[in-house]
Amino acid sequence: MGIEVGGLLGLILLIAMVWAIFSIFQSSASTGAKALWTVLIIVLPVLGLIIWFLAGPKGKTRTA
Repeated sequence: MGIEVGGLLGLILLIAMVWAIFSIFQSSASTGAKALWTVLIIVLPVLGLIIWFLAGPKGKTRTA
């Protein structure tokens, strides 16, 4: 077909990054921690996502 494997993996990576950043901003972590996690995911996409998945901010989300 016309879809390249690299293009498909890039799209999956982009979706995972957007989901992770959205989850970071919904977490109850401090503003500084949110900024650091976001920068880590943007600068090091694959490694940043892995680190965030293993050690990122977990817990209750803010309810507005």
